[in-house]
Amino acid sequence: MINYADQLTEQFFQHQDLSGCNFRGIDLKSFDLSGVNLTGADLRGANLSGSILVGANLSGANLTGANLSEANLTNAVLSQANLCGAFLWRSQLNYTHLWGASLCTADLTAADLTGAKLVEASLIEAILVRANLTGAMLCGATLVEADLTNANLTGADMTWANLTAANLNQAQLSQTNLTYAKLHNTIMSDGTIKYPEIFFLGVRE
Repeated sequence: MINYADQLTEQFFQHQDLSGCNFRGIDLKSFDLSGVNLTGADLRGANLSGSILVGANLSGANLTGANLSEANLTNAVLSQANLCGAFLWRSQLNYTHLWGASLCTADLTAADLTGAKLVEASLIEAILVRANLTGAMLCGATLVEADLTNANLTGADMTWANLTAANLNQAQLSQTNLTYAKLHNTIMSDGTIKYPEIFFLGVRE
């Protein structure tokens, strides 16, 4: 893996195929990385807060513990990316592709995930308090013990999602598709706990 730590400028990123490169712990705060190819790159612990990553390709990248707070990842591709423990507070993830991504224990407080594709993503113990997931695709996603307090899930597709012990207190569930979702010990939007039913059939009105 190549290390480009001494060559980092926005211009450098615009002229390179940086797939598989090593940027571990690098400070890229407020960089414009729109459309950059960072497929499989090592960005563990990197500071990308406030950065613009619109349309960037980060599929398979390792972003464990990275700081992406207030970053703009609109339409970015993060399929199969590792975002465990990443900080995504107030980040823009509108229509971002996160198929099969791992976001275990990630902090997505107040993040905008409108229309995001989170099919089969792992969000175990993720913090999604006040997150906007309007129209998001969460089919088959794992949200065990995730905190979705006050989250907006209007029109989200959560078919087959695993919400065991998740917290949906005061979440907006209008037209949310919870068909076959696993709701065991789940705190629902009205504060009640779902005990007996394992699968919910239908769409929340």
